[in-house]
Amino acid sequence: MTQHAATTATAAPTALVVVSHHRADSLSAHVASRAVDRLTAAGHTVDFLDLHAENFDPRMTVADQPEWGNRDKVYSPGTEAHMRRVQAADVIVVVFPVYWQSVPAMLKGWIDAVWNYGFAYGRSKPRLAGKRILWLGLAGATADDAIVPGMQQLLEAQLNEGLAYYSGFADSRVGLLPDAEEQPQSLDAEGNLVIGEAISGDARTTHYAAFDAKAEGFVDDLLAAALVTA
Repeated sequence: MTQHAATTATAAPTALVVVSHHRADSLSAHVASRAVDRLTAAGHTVDFLDLHAENFDPRMTVADQPEWGNRDKVYSPGTEAHMRRVQAADVIVVVFPVYWQSVPAMLKGWIDAVWNYGFAYGRSKPRLAGKRILWLGLAGATADDAIVPGMQQLLEAQLNEGLAYYSGFADSRVGLLPDAEEQPQSLDAEGNLVIGEAISGDARTTHYAAFDAKAEGFVDDLLAAALVTA
């Protein structure tokens, strides 16, 4: 067999895992690590982006401000580097704590600068077309809290419809993870915050094992959907 006819290995699919939390020992960081493990086990080459550890500056600058008459604008070097990382990924998983029914300021700033005009939107064929993204949001509310369905809907409206839809993603889904706090939080009939006793011992181990399994399930479902449509 000639060298020209030799079979070459198919490149592994790529994934970008983004985490937005100020503590490296947070539950969000832990979930991001589990997502990396899941994607790696599924054969993906993973690029791990910790926005705080990499000192991403979420403030908008003139260099990164959209120019509506120039969709080919070259943005700041840092933003262009992040764009290349997004562009290189087949699958993106974003992990964050839910703040006020939305994403943290750090993550919002990353979206504003990196998912910019001419790159993520503003073209007849979006550069991110066909990619898949999972938004894993950790919430302090308990799973049986009446606010959870509305929180899910708000996040889906912002992230699936307001972001991924305009960027041409083939699949965007929100994996909401309530029960993130060790001490259950709820509101009483008068709107007062009620904080329950912290779980501990075997109950805590069981609780967070189920939490991990749910997060991993969201990753597995995204990958399974990709295989079905491949």
